[in-house]
Amino acid sequence: MELTRRDAVAALGAVGAGGVGAVGVQRYATGDEGDREEEVSETLVAAAEVLYPSAVDGVREFVETFMAGRLDDGAHAEGVREAVSALETRANAWYDDSFQALSTEDRDSLLEETGADTADENPDGTPAERIRYYIVNELLMALYASPTGGELVGIENPQGHAGGLDTYQRGPNA
Repeated sequence: MELTRRDAVAALGAVGAGGVGAVGVQRYATGDEGDREEEVSETLVAAAEVLYPSAVDGVREFVETFMAGRLDDGAHAEGVREAVSALETRANAWYDDSFQALSTEDRDSLLEETGADTADENPDGTPAERIRYYIVNELLMALYASPTGGELVGIENPQGHAGGLDTYQRGPNA
């Protein structure tokens, strides 16, 4: 299944982000700020490649578009950046490389080793809880709030996606 920018915009709308306008605006940061934003983006794409089902294509475009609508200058955006920093710190300490440079298997192992796979989600909690909240849950929410991602798990019309009148006139197995 191919994820598209349209899926990302629909997911932004479903989560109540000011996404449609934000997605159309590309910020060009320079210097250290630009490097940091690129690291955040690359890390989130690398995490999505581990978290999303292998049947999904178009992950990079989808994640970059969705996160462009979420990485504003607010507290949530700073939480995402801090969680990415915590994940990158562990990747460098435990694997001697950045998270995005690791193999898919090592990225998956690292997420487990941080405890993010079993941690409670807490934006103010331990590093594992913040990684769970700001990276794992954020990416999964984006996927399953999108029309294409919702189809993967049998949610034909995720919240915020109307789906059309014919959807309501068919049975669930049609």
